[in-house]
Amino acid sequence: MALQRLVILAPNWLGDAVMALPAIADLRRAAPQASIAVAARPAIAPLFRLVPDVNETIVLDSGRPEGLRYGLRWRSLGAEIANHNFDTAVLLPNSAHAALTALRAAIPERWGYATDWRGPLLTRAIAPPSGLHQVDYYQHLVHALGFPNGPVEPRVAVPDAAREGGRRALIGAGWDGQSPLVALAPGAAYGGAKKWPPESFAELAVALATDGVRCVLIGAAADAETCRFVARAFQARDDRGPERAALLNLADRTDLPTLAGVLTHCRALVSNDSGAMHFAAAAGVAVTAVFGPTDEHATRPMGDAHVVVSHRVWCRPCMLRECPLDHRCMRGIGVGRVLDAARRNL
Repeated sequence: MALQRLVILAPNWLGDAVMALPAIADLRRAAPQASIAVAARPAIAPLFRLVPDVNETIVLDSGRPEGLRYGLRWRSLGAEIANHNFDTAVLLPNSAHAALTALRAAIPERWGYATDWRGPLLTRAIAPPSGLHQVDYYQHLVHALGFPNGPVEPRVAVPDAAREGGRRALIGAGWDGQSPLVALAPGAAYGGAKKWPPESFAELAVALATDGVRCVLIGAAADAETCRFVARAFQARDDRGPERAALLNLADRTDLPTLAGVLTHCRALVSNDSGAMHFAAAAGVAVTAVFGPTDEHATRPMGDAHVVVSHRVWCRPCMLRECPLDHRCMRGIGVGRVLDAARRNL
């Protein structure tokens, strides 16, 4: 059938949403005249303001799926995308909740992977593949639905207003507008096991400062305490005297478009496996990514400009949120290795 009014239910996490962008671009190329909307959680929806392939963004209720047992939650399910006359919904999340949302919105065609026992709720249910990078996983769905795949590198468009907003945020945090910048993202949403030690981020920032590079800390509200720890550790380690410049700290101080603008003023990003890693890569920033418990073959930043640093130990990738041992996969990654990789990206 010809797509006319399509809604795409976006993944629930920033990194996954960024990795879905090539699949969204595939759908746009396949249906250049269609109206394409993306329905996303409030924290993710601003991403799609930076995606020219999307005509409209719909903010979904952020209520948790377990609320379905309450009648009020059931009655409101799908309300945000109802009455838009969508003919088709493509469900990128694997959950039954996403399928129920499209069903309750009375969308005639509901396409997605046959996961989470939701196959009967879909009009086209595709068997999910295994062993793919997450970008390829989303593009496989599009291909299985009959649409050709295009480039695999996610891309966002950063408008001039966002670049200027990023510049103002950096200057407000203490940037002189000239010093070369490297962004640091020491947080990770999945759990503590994904975090390279904050002390190592601080030591890295001190080493970059000797090269004349200022570092700017970025992250969401959940990352703010980790970023403050890195900033304090940097001050304690930096021995350049009273003229030393503190780290710039923009954690929990930017929305996604402004963060994109900030990143365009940075020469590189050093990050854990996180949403910030994928977002920066999509904005065209070279990334040095530190991987521990997660699998870089499934979630590394796409593109030749990026470097993955890991430490080979018998227990990785374990995919655990917290390490039950000694966190050797992360603690075994020396600052010198990350510094060398970051310098190659400058």
